Amino acid sequence: MKKRVVIIGAGYAGIEAALTLNKARRKNDLEITLIDKNSYHTLLTELHEVAGNRVSEEAVIIPLNRIFKFTGVNVVCDEITSFDFENNTVSSETRQYSYDYLILAMGSTPNFFDVPGLKEHTFTLWSLEDAIKIREHIRKCFIMASQEKDEDKRRQLLTFTVGGAGYTGVEMIGELAHWSKDLAREYGIDRKEVRLIIVDMLPRILSTLDEKNSRIAHRYMEKKLGIEIMLNTPIKEVTAEGFYAGDVFVKTKTLIWAAGVRASRDVDKMDIEKAGRTKRLTVDQYCRTQYENVYAVGDISALLDSDGHPYPAMVETALQTAHGAAKNIINSINNRQPEKVEVKLHGTMVSVGNYFTVSEIMGRILPVWLSMIMKYLVNAHYLWEITGFWGVARYFYHEVLERRQRKLFLEKHWSTRIQTWWLTPLRVFLGIIWLIEGVNKVKEGWLISPKLASFLGYATDTASSATSSGAFVTRLDDVFKLNLGIVNFLIGNESRMVEGSVISSQLFAKLDILRIGNFNLVPWFLENIVLANDAVSMFFQVLVVILEIGIGLMLIGGAFTFIGSVISVGLMMMFLTSTGVYEKTWWMLPASIATMGGAGRAFGLDYYIVPYLNNVWEYFWKNRKLRLFFKGSLTRPE
Repeated sequence: MKKRVVIIGAGYAGIEAALTLNKARRKNDLEITLIDKNSYHTLLTELHEVAGNRVSEEAVIIPLNRIFKFTGVNVVCDEITSFDFENNTVSSETRQYSYDYLILAMGSTPNFFDVPGLKEHTFTLWSLEDAIKIREHIRKCFIMASQEKDEDKRRQLLTFTVGGAGYTGVEMIGELAHWSKDLAREYGIDRKEVRLIIVDMLPRILSTLDEKNSRIAHRYMEKKLGIEIMLNTPIKEVTAEGFYAGDVFVKTKTLIWAAGVRASRDVDKMDIEKAGRTKRLTVDQYCRTQYENVYAVGDISALLDSDGHPYPAMVETALQTAHGAAKNIINSINNRQPEKVEVKLHGTMVSVGNYFTVSEIMGRILPVWLSMIMKYLVNAHYLWEITGFWGVARYFYHEVLERRQRKLFLEKHWSTRIQTWWLTPLRVFLGIIWLIEGVNKVKEGWLISPKLASFLGYATDTASSATSSGAFVTRLDDVFKLNLGIVNFLIGNESRMVEGSVISSQLFAKLDILRIGNFNLVPWFLENIVLANDAVSMFFQVLVVILEIGIGLMLIGGAFTFIGSVISVGLMMMFLTSTGVYEKTWWMLPASIATMGGAGRAFGLDYYIVPYLNNVWEYFWKNRKLRLFFKGSLTRPE
């Protein structure tokens, strides 16, 4: 008989629990149901980018049916309103769901700490709707300020405040600092009129990070972004006109509250023991509540660490508690002993706008540039786990190509889009040229006898060739030379002469790299490795033929176009640094670079191959079973 597992909440914890259980679904005869009021999963850690108009809302949501494609998880869009743990049922206004095991993963919600007016007069940043609401409000403030004649009201409209200098608050004010520059320019407002404030009752920002990181971020925010930082300052009361920061009243129409969380308000309907004022559900070391078949994971769970303190409400906590709870459900079904759930936190990363990030990974403070890279990689890794290549590509598309805020000079150019079908003629023509090159080498006997030494210029006699006019000699003349020591570049003119008269002439280019004194890496490699003996020479010779023909077929058919283009660039660079490249083939290098940009996605096999490979990977990863053909394997995500 099937064991019914119901998961409530499709946040980080709910997704992880469902995917973990799915891998054991067939073996343990599980029926898995995931219930959420939304039809999508929200990347909560990236909401500040939507609120600050860095990316569009599509960048932070992933449809649940896309995540659970190729799985046996039943996704239900519904909102649970009542819980009957004694009878193993949960209910919405229209339906009732029975379960054998229940995982509560509803996450957390802002905590207003009973501050007068705080809930009624502030914005929160805890859902996609919140982020969009903040974004549109901020834009409206600039529009109204550009039309406002009253100086006092204008200052109020242009004063933007964030309450709470933790991760969310710092990231929010950082995004706003960058976006406000664009808005000020767009609506003809002097940037100096815009006032950005972050308020916290603690003595320093990012108080959970190392003091050095806190100090670095503080200095960047004040000196580079012009943010006012008010510390040791509790918010006592909020009105429609502003708020009291200590004894000072700050007039503003914008206060974004990011100073604390508590468990989802759904817990107020549950007769389960709760821990402290955060209302998180008390659980044992196996993530079980007082009901042995009911588990609480993520922000809603008060799982204790070795010191007896609840683990922090972070993504890593959510993922690891959910994974542990799912494993213990499987253990229970198989009458095995439960395993203790321990959370190992690897670090934190906090971005202050697009160009500054601080981090602490495995106890080490990383430099800003590496912290930025790590933040991208961590997000990419998570998306790879739940959606494969599609999710990663979509993430970087929004972060790099479709970023909305002010862009640097180069960004403005590389983010300009082009329809890939425009590249189809270039891709096919480049493929034909490579195919012809390879076929000609086959006809010349490259697969039979050594010819690479002559091709590379190590066995040529410039006076041995003959024409109808008699023997000719080759003369090389420098046209342009750039000598930088380690890297040298030459454009020369090669003339063929008969009895002192030039019968043909063509330009060639050559790149001389890694020359150190009398040592030159490329000639050394060619002489001592590639041309070491006839057997080795034949291997590289045949490899060149295979690569040229392979590139030709890949580009003509539009299959694995990026890989083919990379190899094409590699071969051109090999020729450029060895024999030189003649002017009739110079175009092939930039053409190879151009076709890297998805040229096979239009009128090419990549339109089908890339989605297919992603689907195969996703099926394997989510089901732990390799299948090359299955329902939906050829489906292309739109």
